[in-house]
Amino acid sequence: METIAAFLNRLDELIWGPWLITLIIGTGIFLMIRLHFLPIRNFFYALTLTISGERSSAGSISPLSSLTTELAATIGTGNIVGVATAMILGGPGALVWMLLSSLIGLSTKLAESTLSVKFRTRNSEGQYVGGPMYTLYRAFPLKRPGKYLAVLFAVFAVLASFGMGNMTQSNSISQALAEGFGLPEGTTGLILTLLVILVVLGGINSISKLSLWLVPAMALIYLLGCLAVILVNIDHLGEGLTQIFSMAFSGEALAGGFGGGLVVTLQDTLRYGISRGVFSNEAGLGAGGITAAVAETDDPVRQGYISMTGIFFDTILICSLTGLVLACSGVLGLRDPSGQLLTGSALAIAAFSSVFGNVGGAFVSIAISLFAFATIIAWEYQGEKAFEFLVRNSQTCIIYRFVYGLVTFVGAVCSLEMVWDFSDIMNGLMAVPNLICILVMSETVRRDVFAHQRTRAIAGSRPKSKGRSQ
Repeated sequence: METIAAFLNRLDELIWGPWLITLIIGTGIFLMIRLHFLPIRNFFYALTLTISGERSSAGSISPLSSLTTELAATIGTGNIVGVATAMILGGPGALVWMLLSSLIGLSTKLAESTLSVKFRTRNSEGQYVGGPMYTLYRAFPLKRPGKYLAVLFAVFAVLASFGMGNMTQSNSISQALAEGFGLPEGTTGLILTLLVILVVLGGINSISKLSLWLVPAMALIYLLGCLAVILVNIDHLGEGLTQIFSMAFSGEALAGGFGGGLVVTLQDTLRYGISRGVFSNEAGLGAGGITAAVAETDDPVRQGYISMTGIFFDTILICSLTGLVLACSGVLGLRDPSGQLLTGSALAIAAFSSVFGNVGGAFVSIAISLFAFATIIAWEYQGEKAFEFLVRNSQTCIIYRFVYGLVTFVGAVCSLEMVWDFSDIMNGLMAVPNLICILVMSETVRRDVFAHQRTRAIAGSRPKSKGRSQ
């Protein structure tokens, strides 16, 4: 087991080396410039589309419902455990790179979702299916390489669903419940496995029903809890912010929490900040495009803008508050009785417990469990659609659902490091064919986004009907 863990860690370091970081950030910057910064300039327009609940002319699903379903797959342990591990392994400055990569990722998210809706198709049951694998297979200019890349993306997406979508989530749940309530990890794994199988056997309808009410409610409660911890520690907020920004750009840095110290390099800060940011909002991975393709809409760019706003709710809002909680509560650098640095769910629990005592620990344990369970359920759909693309038969997806449920138990009992290394590896591998697709087809994205912009401008210049009350 130690040999496997060491291998995964080494492979993780190779994949998430400077080349992949450059590819992810470079693609986002390239798209942002080519789109004349419209993802940022139109950000409030995108929020308006999302919140308004308007339907497109061919639509039957509101933008808010579509986004909430997509957020169910992204708002999970990455927002709590992911931030905690990033700020330990990469130092407090990793939070800055999470946010910077997220801003750049607005353009990537817009592009991959737009392409996924534009080149989607229908399966044998008449349902919309799409995502980077279909874009590569149906529209990539180089046909044969496109088909190879499509298969690679689908394979990595299936494996990523087992890793990021499942094992990291079940591992975080088992760790949180063991830390907060003393529940054995094996018991948690068995319960989770049964629950996951029961829900996913119901297909996309049961998945949507669960995610649509669970994620928004828990996110709001968690945000209120974060604000309470920050307000109690408001005197230390300045010190926490100083640590975060001073370590974001230094080549060799020392971070001292109120209870200990951390030493990291700039490469660590970049690696964990960007990788955990991608883990949190999935910008560049392409998985969000699989969910976006389901929406009933006649405007791919419009749906792309709606999907893009998920980065704001997921990373810029929730991850930022989590990072501030960890920085100002003085838990960064604390060690457990065995001398190991607190990280993951244990670190988040320590932060909330410093203000609310045992109630705070229980609150974080429940928050992580609910977030993570919703992510497990939502990611099953994304992995299933990738599996369906590979086997070309939606009827055989029942096999994937059972295997997916069993993987839940594996994640619950594995070590934290192995689970996260495996997930990082699959995330990185899945991102490569998706980013190649976006770069090669960037002209298609640019043309469609500018056409959408012109349509908006024309609609905005039309005089309002005089017969309608204002």
